[in-house]
Amino acid sequence: MTQNPDLPDGIPEDVAAMMAARRERWLTLDGVTESPLRLAIAALAIAFGAWHVLTNVYLTEPGMWQNAIHFAGFAFFASVIYSPWGKAADTPRGIAVDIAYGLLVALSALWIAGAETGLYERTLAQTGLSWQFRTMDVIAGLVLIFAALDLSKRVSGWVIPILIIISLSYILFLGSYLPGVFRAAALPANDVLFRTLFNDEGMFGILATISSTNITLFMIFGGFLVASGAADFVIELSKVVAGRIRGGAAFVAVLSSALTGTISGSAIANTASTGVITIPLMKSNGFRPKFAAGVEAAASTGGQLMPPIMGAGAFVMASYTSIPYATIVTVSIVPAFLYFLSVAFIVRIEAIKHNVGEGISLEVDRGKMLSGGLAFVLPLAVMIWLLMSGVTPSYAASWAIATLIVVSWGATLLSKLVGTGTFAPVNMGPSKIAEATMMGIRSSILTGVLLVAIGIMNNAIVTSGVGNGFSLMIAQWSQGSLVLAILLIGLASLVLGMGLPVTAAYIILAILTAPALAGILADGIIVQALMDGLTDPVQSAMFMLVDSPHALKVAEGMTREEAVALMRAIPFELAVTIRPVLVDPALQATFLLTAHLIIFWLSQDSNVTPPVCLAAFAAAGIAGSKPMATGFQSWKIAKGLYIVPLMFAYTPLISGSFAEVLQIGVFGLFGIYATNALIQMYAEGPLKAWHYPLLICGAVGSYWALNWTANLIGAALVLAVIVLSRRGMGASTHPTKSATP
Repeated sequence: MTQNPDLPDGIPEDVAAMMAARRERWLTLDGVTESPLRLAIAALAIAFGAWHVLTNVYLTEPGMWQNAIHFAGFAFFASVIYSPWGKAADTPRGIAVDIAYGLLVALSALWIAGAETGLYERTLAQTGLSWQFRTMDVIAGLVLIFAALDLSKRVSGWVIPILIIISLSYILFLGSYLPGVFRAAALPANDVLFRTLFNDEGMFGILATISSTNITLFMIFGGFLVASGAADFVIELSKVVAGRIRGGAAFVAVLSSALTGTISGSAIANTASTGVITIPLMKSNGFRPKFAAGVEAAASTGGQLMPPIMGAGAFVMASYTSIPYATIVTVSIVPAFLYFLSVAFIVRIEAIKHNVGEGISLEVDRGKMLSGGLAFVLPLAVMIWLLMSGVTPSYAASWAIATLIVVSWGATLLSKLVGTGTFAPVNMGPSKIAEATMMGIRSSILTGVLLVAIGIMNNAIVTSGVGNGFSLMIAQWSQGSLVLAILLIGLASLVLGMGLPVTAAYIILAILTAPALAGILADGIIVQALMDGLTDPVQSAMFMLVDSPHALKVAEGMTREEAVALMRAIPFELAVTIRPVLVDPALQATFLLTAHLIIFWLSQDSNVTPPVCLAAFAAAGIAGSKPMATGFQSWKIAKGLYIVPLMFAYTPLISGSFAEVLQIGVFGLFGIYATNALIQMYAEGPLKAWHYPLLICGAVGSYWALNWTANLIGAALVLAVIVLSRRGMGASTHPTKSATP
């Protein structure tokens, strides 16, 4: 494999193509004075980052203008950085064409924002006519749609452009030729163009707002944390916590990825940044290369599940569910810990099974830990405090950035007073602020382009109503079975994830399947109501429209089997009417959030699940292991991605009281350990045949939600196997250390 000199060491070129481009260094301070062009682009990136802070704190542009400026900037940077010309990209002609194209797209976005008022005036003045676009409006709109296709292809491959083309074709003409629930009336081209550009669901609507207000600011904040040395603090702190534990190097990978997830929220970025340190550490600690790479990929994937950033997931959920961002972050804390501990259990079992990770002390650089500690802890604490107090995420991120800068100045002054070489914090002066801002803008290009492009698909789905058809299909295929619905969504997320970034896959799946999954979750409440009997004549009358013999028993009550059969007989359109009447609005919101969290967690599996698993492939490049073997290893290690969503569905893990969540989480850990031991066929020592039924029963009892008797028996059985296998290990011969793949 060839290596691009502009990329992190150890990342193979075929994986790096999805992570960077030939001109990525143009958005760094390296060689910024080599040419006036590089200096101008760097200055533009810094100004663009400053605008994102100002527009979310002080400026008051209309939403359309804010989103148009946001896309204009990122379209320009995507055009310049992700050049399509191959070897000709570095020629004067290639550079000139990319810059001219980027400026054309940027100007088109600004033109459309400025044309909105006149468009409404002309249309409303001529009642009965379709939207009155001028020639320049049409040209600018078509340029933007083409740019969405082209730039999304440059940053993420062909899948999004193909889906956009299918979406536009569907509402223009294709839907009128399809049968059944997928049939849709064709819309006039003028109407499609207007909805695509100006609808809340279109290019400059809800998704673009999420990117312009929240995601970019958190990415810039992440850039400041990295530039200030906070990333070094994360690694050193992880060494302190895990350095004396057996297999400590692998635990460093788990802890550092969990903490780095609070900074970046990107699996591949986590793998590239922490993996170059942790994977060699794990290999020197005796772990097999493919296992070391698998641990890093699985742990880095958890970074997108780790509050407060969670990739872009929390922001999208807040917009689609109307549930406060702080609530989503809060309910995600325990599940994130469950995931990282599930990875840690695998590390523990692997270390004992292969007798690795003993007698190696991880040296801690106390200077880096002390210097980066204040820059990590205080700004993050300010941001979390502000989020919990109810301010917007963008406002909290802006003040966290300001806090970090001030803290760095104070720490620098303190270091001069103390006069020790150990405590040497990074002073966030002009050059460091510029470096951090450009780092944040560079890491935001992908989401800045994709969320606007996905708006075209979002508009087509909402306008045509195909989302209801897809939800109907999920409901029919699953036959009301929650586990089947989750399995279908999991398969769909894996297929989409082969060609889409995780955030894009989540958004598409959430639009298409979240209503159906939330409905199936709500049906459990209705089943219980049917078993008890509906005394309200208005409520019971709704079931008279259902073609089922059990409908006659609605008022008097029925068995659970009869209630389930009746629910399965309800047409999708009628079920949508019945649920709001029988299910409390607060519970409906909880079920919707649960559905979104399940989909979001399942969408992460494309990072670690073959055949396309970019985080695993990136880790394999660093470890020197076989990519596909590493993919399968990371998939085994990341099984928490499947266990925790099932806990969302079948337990009140996110809706219960603090005591209930604590009980589910603590005993769930015993179940997760038992599950890992069963898959690895190893615990604290080799498992004997009679250990397996104990582990199975222990897992079932531990997962049984809010049943103290089952929980205590289950935990006792798992502990018994741990003790018994440890004794068996003492009587057996340790396997030899091995670092072979």
